[in-house]
Amino acid sequence: MRFELPAGAAFIIDRLNQHGHRAYVVGGCVRDCLLGIMPKDWDICTSALPEEMQAIFRDQHVVETGLKHGTLTVVIDHIPYEVTTFRVDGEYTDHRHPDEVRFVQDVREDLARRDFTVNAMAYHPKEGLVDAFGGQEDLTAGIIRCVGEAERRFDEDALRILRALRFASTYCFAIEEQTAAAVHSLKETLADVAAERIRVELAKLLCGKGAGDILRSYHDVMGQVIPQVNPMVGFEQHTPHHRYDVWEHTIRAVEAVPATEVLRLTMLLHDSGKPAAFTMDENGVGHAYGHQKISAEIADKVLTSLRVDNATHERVVLLVNCHDWPLSTERTLLKRRLHKFGEEALWQLIEVQRADAMGKGTLTDEEIEQRFAEIRAALVELIASQPCVTLKDLAVKGGDLMAAGLKGKAIGACLEYLLNEVMAERLDNQRDALLAAAAQWKMEEQG
Repeated sequence: MRFELPAGAAFIIDRLNQHGHRAYVVGGCVRDCLLGIMPKDWDICTSALPEEMQAIFRDQHVVETGLKHGTLTVVIDHIPYEVTTFRVDGEYTDHRHPDEVRFVQDVREDLARRDFTVNAMAYHPKEGLVDAFGGQEDLTAGIIRCVGEAERRFDEDALRILRALRFASTYCFAIEEQTAAAVHSLKETLADVAAERIRVELAKLLCGKGAGDILRSYHDVMGQVIPQVNPMVGFEQHTPHHRYDVWEHTIRAVEAVPATEVLRLTMLLHDSGKPAAFTMDENGVGHAYGHQKISAEIADKVLTSLRVDNATHERVVLLVNCHDWPLSTERTLLKRRLHKFGEEALWQLIEVQRADAMGKGTLTDEEIEQRFAEIRAALVELIASQPCVTLKDLAVKGGDLMAAGLKGKAIGACLEYLLNEVMAERLDNQRDALLAAAAQWKMEEQG
């Protein structure tokens, strides 16, 4: 076990010790160090009361983050460190925050209030690891287990239900039996959690290495926070184009796409409209005509309810709506797709379609990878040629057409015509050729 505390955390602990107080780094940073992961944040707990901390760090930049709950933030070299007094929590009547806290002097009492054993460890450079609940053992075994009684932990703070799933997904851990049972039985309490907090945990869950296992085992919890996924679970597709039901296909597609929030949300919702669109023909073959539009409408509602930021929202809805638009190595088709999506979104669409194909189970991975490797190569070659795919790429502008005698809406219509001709490679993107084509268009359209 090797801990290398950042200078700021070491300074805070040393300063508190010099004033007769106990202090430790605690929680997630200890967990990550034990896993060999560099922590993003370093939290500190101490026996010092808030007013004592204010006096001890009066020469530093201190932010009164939450004095009621014993927390302030000490900023060292522009890096914030949350420092919290050892405490035990009172009742959680809102399933999120303690109504009151009581400050204590024993770090083990403080650790006892925390959510999971892997997060209930503290460390001091001289004292070493404080692990009163078997957190290190659970880390080694790959287990997420509540500290104490699972039902109580989740009843105190319902968000911990999603946090359990998130940690299990992130680290590919299993959830201990009693903890898992409490997750299922108390999932309805997630209704008390703010949408913004659910969105953060959901994004981390979906982007975890173990997301597929969590979606399979805890679809009821997913259905609690996103009710629109419930009809997908077990919905058979009755088509030779799909080996799995809608939910299993969705899970496999989520697993197959790169781990970004945009792409994972897209794959989670891309076929959400299939149950509503489903029909079966006289031969017993299932169809889901128009499911793309329905799925996009569902995605819009889901992302609105989760209060996802506008850029992510718009991109996910676009990709869901267009997730099965034809793609190939054909140059003019790729130009049209670049025009519609732009470069970033087109690369994402390629990943979406690759993951969709992986989730169907009807082709080998090798066949799918070869096809999409060819599409990627064709797109790289096309982009390198700096193709004309937007109006700003045209060799003529609106002013040129005005000078040629076009007016009003005719200017925009002619520019669109020229762009389409250039993208179809029926016309060279050269000024003289474009002006000649514009003159011909004017004669045909306006007489």
